[in-house]
Amino acid sequence: MHRQGRTVASLRAATVALTVLACASCTMRPLQGVLVPSSEAIEAVSQVSLLIGTTRARSSSDPGEMFSREPSSEMAFAQVTVSIPPDGSRAVGAIQWPASPPGDPRKDFVTASADYLDRAQFGAALTSAAKAAHRNKAMVFVHGFNNRFDDAVYRYAQFVHDGQLPVIPVLFSWPSQGAGNLGSYQHDRKVAVQSGGPLAELLDAVNANPAIKEITLVCHSMGCLVMLDGLRVRASRGGTVSKLKNVAIVAPDVEFDEFMSQVGAMGPRRPRIALFLSQDDVALKISKSLSSGTTRLGDINPAEEPYRSALAHQKILVFDLTHLGGDNSHSRAFGEVSTVMGMIERRLAQGQQLGEDASRTASAR
Repeated sequence: MHRQGRTVASLRAATVALTVLACASCTMRPLQGVLVPSSEAIEAVSQVSLLIGTTRARSSSDPGEMFSREPSSEMAFAQVTVSIPPDGSRAVGAIQWPASPPGDPRKDFVTASADYLDRAQFGAALTSAAKAAHRNKAMVFVHGFNNRFDDAVYRYAQFVHDGQLPVIPVLFSWPSQGAGNLGSYQHDRKVAVQSGGPLAELLDAVNANPAIKEITLVCHSMGCLVMLDGLRVRASRGGTVSKLKNVAIVAPDVEFDEFMSQVGAMGPRRPRIALFLSQDDVALKISKSLSSGTTRLGDINPAEEPYRSALAHQKILVFDLTHLGGDNSHSRAFGEVSTVMGMIERRLAQGQQLGEDASRTASAR
């Protein structure tokens, strides 16, 4: 009886912590209208244009939401351009949400354009973006738990801008509830593991475009469940995504043993994999407590056994971001993207390719 009481108390505490943590990430976020385009043009701002594939249903209540939390049986496509204020007017690594839409482009993230596309228009837009930017590399991003559609759009735009990433950015948005409570967390996990097929469909669409020569897939948190299922689905259909060369898994809310099992099942033709983790990731420690204490991949100590040997055997390159500090350990890679990109560049400059010598973590550099 006492044990049951302690279990209930622990579950309640974890639920409260999960709610507080999730809500902290969306402080000052407007409830509606963020994706309504602003007509105000400012020369000093930067713009990031994202191509999007989503399994969310179109929003019927808020035109500034574009896509809701409800699932759709078919993939929908869109293109959104986000205006980002000058670095002197914002904290690099953060999203400056407007107090009310559409916001002031001098100091806020603002939507410059937002358009629904069909499948053919998506392909044409991908080709146009590649030609206009003189780039042939695409980066597909899969967001995590507690993300509304506008959350995912603005976060990815921030990541691309602050990292100065020379890619054509493509977002895959699955129908997360965008709410930080235990029920939504459990719901999101179920949806995430069912979203691999649509992700594989989007990867196939990008892979088939002649203007794209290389694809990098980036997943965050629970989105890494989507990534694993997507690659499993693609392999089960008798093939690989030929242009997919690199996969970056950031703060993955994935069981360690499950990850290693699925990576091993991918065989030698899988893409190179880089793991970005933080040993002080509070969100993943909460997730662990909600999952009967099962070890999460994103907060292990990669220098300890059996993790060190298992990662080295699968040639997973590890970047330990624990030493970077900051308030939000779960989103550290996005807030400190310039530093993270510097780590990658230094590693490659030393001749170490992705997938080589996972035991030498970034914290030792």
